[in-house]
Amino acid sequence: MSSISPVQGATTARPAARLPIASIETIPLIAPLAREFRGSYYRMTHRATLIIRIRTSAGVTGEAYVGDEDKSLLDIEAIVQQEIAPRLLGMDAMRTEQVWKAAYPATFNILRDRRLGLVAVAGVDTAVWDAVGKALEQPLWRLWGGYRDRIPLIAIGGYYGEPLGSIADEIAYYQEVGLAGIKFKVGGRTPAVDAARIQAAREAAGPGFVIAIDANQGYSTGEALDLCRRVADLDIRWFEEPVQWANDRRALRDVRMRGGIPVCAGQSELSPSGCRDLMESGAVDVCNFDASWSGGPTAWRRAAAIATAYDVQMGHHEEPQVSTHLLASVPHGTYAECFHPERDPFWWNLVANRPPLENGELVLTDAPGLGWELDPDFVERWTVAR
Repeated sequence: MSSISPVQGATTARPAARLPIASIETIPLIAPLAREFRGSYYRMTHRATLIIRIRTSAGVTGEAYVGDEDKSLLDIEAIVQQEIAPRLLGMDAMRTEQVWKAAYPATFNILRDRRLGLVAVAGVDTAVWDAVGKALEQPLWRLWGGYRDRIPLIAIGGYYGEPLGSIADEIAYYQEVGLAGIKFKVGGRTPAVDAARIQAAREAAGPGFVIAIDANQGYSTGEALDLCRRVADLDIRWFEEPVQWANDRRALRDVRMRGGIPVCAGQSELSPSGCRDLMESGAVDVCNFDASWSGGPTAWRRAAAIATAYDVQMGHHEEPQVSTHLLASVPHGTYAECFHPERDPFWWNLVANRPPLENGELVLTDAPGLGWELDPDFVERWTVAR
């Protein structure tokens, strides 16, 4: 709850000048999925996240959830509690850059996956920003720039094996619930087979429904260009991570220059500097840096600022609970992403007050901070026993 309350007359009480961090709490959640979901070279059977609550001595609590690493979830929680929290207690949450810098050494351990520290930092950073927004009585989409109060929302889908029914059935569902489009999985079959799948998606969707495609680094450069030729007339919004990782900047550039479809990448980068190198190489039209995987909103906003210098648009890899605010805040934001409820039970069930969809757009509110209310019964049901 915010410590700010209206007073008599036309004015309100001034916000607290400081937000000293008094405690950091964590709650790990893992929920099984109803079925297995398969992309080009990966499989998902569970969805995991970490809730972070930052309580301040000013009476304001910041709350966020981040990440999707079920096998390393408790490792991320331990990093928050053992490495980040001791550094941050007593610091002023209003000093977001100072707090972020104090947390960032959790990413320096070269003997573990750097992503673990980055997700830990991201969770804390997001919760800090939620507290700041609540203290200032401003939603984060406005506090971060306020370019618009809504953002188109598309589904990540088209998984191999059709776990959600036929391609036509899946797209009909997304249209029924009011989503603006789909980011469709490719890269796990030949270009000819995947092109036929994309053709089926476009025929089911009709015109005006956004279709992007995502190979998750599954193709060689030649295969990616072959697919581009096969789907040239299907109005593909972007081709995400079309090529294998080992030489991706040059290969992304080649697909971008020769394929005729805008190229998207950035979710696999660990820093704004990595995103800068993609842009400097001429490799991307859209950068979908992930705040929850890569250090939080503070890091994403740095990447977004860099993108303005290269005329690159910004996306965000999934995580709609934070991406909607970030993408709505800037003029070069594109689409927020979600999953089908069976692929992500958290967005559809953990968040108890999701805003409505209007004409394919998620309409953000004036609720301060992130504005989300988390369902306590859902939290209790899927909390990991420790």
